[in-house]
Amino acid sequence: MSIESVDVVMLTKNSERVLEKCLNSIYKNIPVNRLIIVDGYSTDSTLKIVKKFREKYGNVILLMDGGTRGSARMKGIREVKTEWFVFVDSDIVLCDEWFEKAKSLISNDVGAVWGIEIWEGIRNPIVLKLFLKITWKIFNLRGGTHDLLVRRETVKDIKIPRNLHVFEDAFIKEWIEKKGYRLVAAYDPYCIHYRPPEAWTIKGSMQIFIEHLRFGSLKKLSKLFVAYAFYTVYVLYRSLLK
Repeated sequence: MSIESVDVVMLTKNSERVLEKCLNSIYKNIPVNRLIIVDGYSTDSTLKIVKKFREKYGNVILLMDGGTRGSARMKGIREVKTEWFVFVDSDIVLCDEWFEKAKSLISNDVGAVWGIEIWEGIRNPIVLKLFLKITWKIFNLRGGTHDLLVRRETVKDIKIPRNLHVFEDAFIKEWIEKKGYRLVAAYDPYCIHYRPPEAWTIKGSMQIFIEHLRFGSLKKLSKLFVAYAFYTVYVLYRSLLK
């Protein structure tokens, strides 16, 4: 399929740790029409980095949203003008030729293409193989927006609940499927996910789980129990190696 350029939608909030790497990988591997950044009123150097890229490329749109991930994604989607667009999280780095690889997976019944996320630092091939299988399962259950190529037609009328701070990716996935389109998960392209340092601690891992309990769905969490149990064990394993 011939796609000349796409809009890219990114949510940020105090994203300075990986943001510059992330943006460089976007401009290297995606034909960017406009980079639409929805920021949650960052207090670190995030906005300075955004300004730097706006001055360099001239196609950066900055929006502000103090609500939830659901409201921020809605604001970004409304700004999209291209036939296809890409969600990219602010703490990932895209693989080489990400867009060309994702584009090759498009067909008439495909509504979105997701490149699998790989946590930075996984070296053991057995652990990596298991991680990829578990992560694939999680996407099929709840979706993901780390690096997601989306057909705009499938979400142009979406109404993500404003109070949806987690599992908004699941809402997007289900919405696209209700339109009669498939979501394709791929091992290639992929992205490297630079999780925050606190996520590698037991306390941080528990806080993430509590956030999912507070804002998410018990029904969805129950289906993901085995997958998240593996993640927790891996976090414990990694923390013991330090």
